[in-house]
Amino acid sequence: MERIYITKAENAGNLKVCLTFSDDTQQTIDVGGFIRNHPHPQYNKYLNPRSFNRFTVENGNVVWGKNWDLMFPIEQLYVGKIE
Repeated sequence: MERIYITKAENAGNLKVCLTFSDDTQQTIDVGGFIRNHPHPQYNKYLNPRSFNRFTVENGNVVWGKNWDLMFPIEQLYVGKIE
């Protein structure tokens, strides 16, 4: 099976990100909902839209923070449900 990775990530508003994968699948992920349900001092700053919007795609995954403070397993992102 071919390795799936993120090729594009765009802000979808309301702390959501729209992801495009290497096979052209798209998913919109509610990162804000995850953070509110799983509060953690390292993640809580990303509830601020200014901080949230600074995500990047690195090594085929979407990440927040210089040290990858927040990221999710690609398998969860691909099916559209982060835990």
